[in-house]
Amino acid sequence: ADGYYQYKMDECVYSTSDYSDMVYLRSLSFNKDVDVQFNSTVGKFVGLTEFGVKQAEYFNKNQALVQGRKASVDTACRPNAQILDSSVRDKA
Repeated sequence: ADGYYQYKMDECVYSTSDYSDMVYLRSLSFNKDVDVQFNSTVGKFVGLTEFGVKQAEYFNKNQALVQGRKASVDTACRPNAQILDSSVRDKA
């Protein structure tokens, strides 16, 4: 099938039980290539392709967007990790 494939993926990555090392990642992809990624540790969007560099520059100019992505560690990642981890630990 001819066409285009565009998607985004949000990830919360951590390895400690107190979530002190938690990192929020958002990857934007087109046709299976990751063009741009936000990393909460880096604190900005980073372009991984020529098009992604342009996207990252555009996104990084919007400080409300950048601050919102940075806050995702505390607003989305930690609360969900606590709920999911406790349900797994309760089953063990």
